Amino acid sequence: MDIACQQIDRTARRRLAGPSIVDSSAQRDYHLRVGGPWLSTADDSFCSVRFVSQLPYSHPTLRRRSFLGIGALGALAGLPGRARDAIGSPARAQARRVLVIFEQGGVSHIDTFDPKPNLPAEHRSPFESIPTNVPGVHFTRLLEKTARHMDKLSVVRCMTQPTPGVGNSHPKGSQYIYSGEAPGGPVEMPDIGSIVSARKGSRARHLPPYIMVPGNNEQAAHTRVGFLPPAHTVFKTGGRDLSKSGWTVPNLGLIGGIDVRRFQDRRDLLSTLDVGLIGAADNRKARTVESIAEQAEDMLSNPLTRRAFDLESEPPALRDRYGRGHRGQCYLVARKLVEADVRYVLVDVREPPAGKYPGGSNMNWDHHDFIYSSGSTKIKGGGPGAGRWGIGTWPMMGSTDRALSALLVDLDQRGLLEDTLLCFVTEFGRTPKINNRKGRDHWTYAFTHVFAGAGVPGGQVVGGTDRDGGYITSSMSYTIEDYAATIFEKLGIDRKKPLHTASNRPVLIAGKGQPIPELF
Repeated sequence: MDIACQQIDRTARRRLAGPSIVDSSAQRDYHLRVGGPWLSTADDSFCSVRFVSQLPYSHPTLRRRSFLGIGALGALAGLPGRARDAIGSPARAQARRVLVIFEQGGVSHIDTFDPKPNLPAEHRSPFESIPTNVPGVHFTRLLEKTARHMDKLSVVRCMTQPTPGVGNSHPKGSQYIYSGEAPGGPVEMPDIGSIVSARKGSRARHLPPYIMVPGNNEQAAHTRVGFLPPAHTVFKTGGRDLSKSGWTVPNLGLIGGIDVRRFQDRRDLLSTLDVGLIGAADNRKARTVESIAEQAEDMLSNPLTRRAFDLESEPPALRDRYGRGHRGQCYLVARKLVEADVRYVLVDVREPPAGKYPGGSNMNWDHHDFIYSSGSTKIKGGGPGAGRWGIGTWPMMGSTDRALSALLVDLDQRGLLEDTLLCFVTEFGRTPKINNRKGRDHWTYAFTHVFAGAGVPGGQVVGGTDRDGGYITSSMSYTIEDYAATIFEKLGIDRKKPLHTASNRPVLIAGKGQPIPELF
């Protein structure tokens, strides 16, 4: 493919990364000063590049914004002027809502969205490369159904996670995805969804603006509201197995025989007796209590609340298309919440332990052992990859491919994909080489995220990796901070406007990231 660019300004320079926390007026001025696009050219000559994956091999330390000598090569390729102008400035929202599918544990990019058929036989995936419905783009056959909808997707093959100490920690890696900020900074950053809740509020007062489905595995415990008021905490649906008949979210209805009218009468009576809290008008905690009480009233009294979680109301054929297992039904609940206008929906799901999956005690994507097992890893005495089934089995990529493809079609047919940003993400990839336990270990140098909807160009591959899938070879690479900045930009959230801690300390939103320009 032709990725030549006739006019690339050789004076393109890197934008320096500033501090996330604004501790002084000088630092604040710095962030405002560098808030524009991180790549500029003297003559504003941008080349039109759609596919930017087949570039020469580069050293693993090559980072995004390293354009000197190799040029822009599509870093802002083909962007319309309005999109280029929006990056780094208050954006016009392209998304009303965001749906994040977080497949936790580190999905192997080599076995899914970034196939490497020329790997040596001892390290090659057994799942052959197949064409998608976009000429020249291939997935592995584990994504046979999703491959039919590549025309809706932007596949970013140049994600990287350079933060020391995070790559070997699933809790930190999960928190990184939830917040878009590497854990361990001077302040604990809130989740992206909590920031969205604080900045954008709710479009559906009967539902929380930030909902996690189901939010009951061990990594889901690492969501954070940080320094924001508790009213912006994630709401977790719970549910050990959503495929079971009669699943409901607990405590969503009125109890004790109290109907809605009686409940509202009691609330009205309480308001007439309320003499107020001392200093409530100026007290942050008091305002938070009032806000939570109002939100609870909306949830408990509105019949639309239960309907948003009611899987039984969906046509059986549609439920079948998603897959009747736990994963498929979690994806379907997420679609229902998007349709109900929830601002930020996060799916963090894995098949629960069940008799039909013997040995599957922790079915995330952490395939350190026997990644290609046809069933349980069956590790004698346990091991770092114990508790899951092979990547090619139904409870792993089989159910994922089915659910993701169904979700794409469902969102599109309902007109929701137009203003819903869909993100399919994982905290890192897997090693190019098979280890001595017949598995793949954690790999942070290169992995894949996938995006769709809300103005994201379809049929696009962004970036690329070498023959082994180990290192990024494109001139651009993107971090999880950039992923977070992309979400905020799509929602029209002004990242130059800082949040403030309880002590009024300003903290920038995605201060170390920049929106991924190819997604605009």
